[in-house]
Amino acid sequence: MVSSTKKIHAEMFVEELINEFPKAVGILMDEGIVCIQCGEPVWGTLGDTIERKGIKDVDRIIEKLNKYLA
Repeated sequence: MVSSTKKIHAEMFVEELINEFPKAVGILMDEGIVCIQCGEPVWGTLGDTIERKGIKDVDRIIEKLNKYLA
């Protein structure tokens, strides 16, 4: 559950996201963003990772993560 004091944001490192919100992996996979469970190493921020996958609307993904995990 995402607490009111801790929200997912684009500047969050992917490792931090997964450590704090493990269920985010499924949402990211549904969006075709990362296959973390397959062992693909991920470095950098969530926003950078989303953009590298060619998704321009980073805010949509961040909002989806926060809503789903709330």
